[in-house]
Amino acid sequence: MEEFLESSFQFIEQSGWLAPLFFVLLHVCRQIFFIPVLVICLLGGYLFGTVYGSIYSIIGLTAVSMVFYGLIHIFPSVRGKLTKIKKRLLKSKQVSVPQMMVMRLMPFVHFHLVSLYLMESTKDFKTYSKYSFLVSIPPAVVYTAFGDMIHELPLAGTLVFASFLAILFLFFRKKRTNISWDEFFATKKS
Repeated sequence: MEEFLESSFQFIEQSGWLAPLFFVLLHVCRQIFFIPVLVICLLGGYLFGTVYGSIYSIIGLTAVSMVFYGLIHIFPSVRGKLTKIKKRLLKSKQVSVPQMMVMRLMPFVHFHLVSLYLMESTKDFKTYSKYSFLVSIPPAVVYTAFGDMIHELPLAGTLVFASFLAILFLFFRKKRTNISWDEFFATKKS
């Protein structure tokens, strides 16, 4: 994967005015190589800066969602598997568009799991495309801005920033136990 990313990075960097097109295609092809969205968006910030990198990432993420919509209809077994994962991981049936935007910002939530939620909450391809575009904005802007910022920071600043994010991540994690009403008030049988 590292070799692929490095060669893609060099190819895009040297391709001149076609670089945005190749970058969007990299977004679409990233699933094949199991490259996280975060890495590609960071690369966009590094190569194109925050504004243009965000625009290209939004286009790329929306294109990925549209390709997913088509593939999920061609391969219904994949939809069944994703639905099982969705039911196991996320119990909530109703998720709003702002909640999906936040879910897309979380790097550990699978990109296509959110796309599945979008498919289930929209009635047609046009509505799905519009919501896919909206839901793609937060991760594209945030991750691309980080990529641009990392490009501008010296190595020591990047390491300090990465350490700070890791500490923040560990500090804000929650542990909680959910007990249903029936379990809480269940009577013991002797």
